[in-house]
Amino acid sequence: MVAKEAIPLLTPHRIGRFELSHRVVLAPLTRCRSYANVPQPHAAAYYSQRATKGGLLIAEATGVSATAQGYPETPGIWTQQQVDAWKPIVDAVHRKGALFFCQIWHVGRVSTNDFQPDGQAPISSTDKQITPDAESGMVYSKPRQLQTDEIPLIVDDFRRAARNAVEAGFDGVEIHGAHGYLLEQFMKDSSNDRTDEYGGSLENRCRFAVEVIDAIVHEIGADRVGIRLSPFVDYMDCFDSDPHALGMYMVQQLNKHQGFVYCHMVEPRMAIVDGRRQIPHGLLPFRKAFNGTFIAAGGYDREEGNKVVADGYADLVAYGRIFLANPDLPKRFELDSPLNKYDRNTFYTQDPVVPPFGSYLIGGGGFSCYNFYEHVVDERMCILDAGYNHIF
Repeated sequence: MVAKEAIPLLTPHRIGRFELSHRVVLAPLTRCRSYANVPQPHAAAYYSQRATKGGLLIAEATGVSATAQGYPETPGIWTQQQVDAWKPIVDAVHRKGALFFCQIWHVGRVSTNDFQPDGQAPISSTDKQITPDAESGMVYSKPRQLQTDEIPLIVDDFRRAARNAVEAGFDGVEIHGAHGYLLEQFMKDSSNDRTDEYGGSLENRCRFAVEVIDAIVHEIGADRVGIRLSPFVDYMDCFDSDPHALGMYMVQQLNKHQGFVYCHMVEPRMAIVDGRRQIPHGLLPFRKAFNGTFIAAGGYDREEGNKVVADGYADLVAYGRIFLANPDLPKRFELDSPLNKYDRNTFYTQDPVVPPFGSYLIGGGGFSCYNFYEHVVDERMCILDAGYNHIF
């Protein structure tokens, strides 16, 4: 029999010193199920279900300090207890033969006093408050602008978090420089009104992010570091008047570190054309400029993912919501099988045992409960972690 040629998404790729067997990446997905900011044992089942030999998983956004919190029950990696709790989760992923990177973040002003130590104000590049969300009714607290001499302390929080991630067994870290969180609050001119060396010019606004990158690279090596950027995205009142210049400047800074492993970038907002989501495909200049592996994210499906890999637009494609509802997504792509539909109502629940879609059956309609098509798992495992997440 003639072997069937692999689709572009399922071809090998070398990412730095690591060898991947396919290009389908689990995007970082916040789940709000790490009670008291400590990763829980059930996360081992969630991640290992989505791990394949030679696959890449990026962990949920993980706080670098007590001030980094802005969502309920999100994990951290600033204490030894948290590091120790991550270890069996990382081990479970490695036993499946996958690579595992930890996304480290600080939410900055995307927080409230309730999440902060001693009820203090959230910290940011600015003291401007985020506009209240009329739809959800969410009101973020007024932030406190970081003093110039405080910024090195936050840089050090990121450095220490990266070191802790390596101690926990992660293959590397992804710096969260996207979606309106602290690094972007400095980078984008809508949210940076500073008059010191961290404000004003593009170089000054990016200074904090560059210092974080430099510190982490120095601490654990460029071959263990990636970053997520979203220059075009307007989220949490965080946008830029010249997103192309911002993205290109940051790519140039990454290229200064030989072996910097990847740049993970989010597409501009999608549009609906003829009833179908149309991805703007606005990242090509950055892909051409970056020296390492380029990961694209933003509403991709099987068809679009294959196309951008085949065209050389991206090396890897990150999938979030559909990976959430389809733990065996690479296999489904291989077989061109139908996908389960995700259930938004389950994205943020703190209960780790919730069904991701309307029904499930062992070996039948709905979701066939196979743990990565190797063996049938019990009913509880089948529905575990089905609905986690937040696409940011």
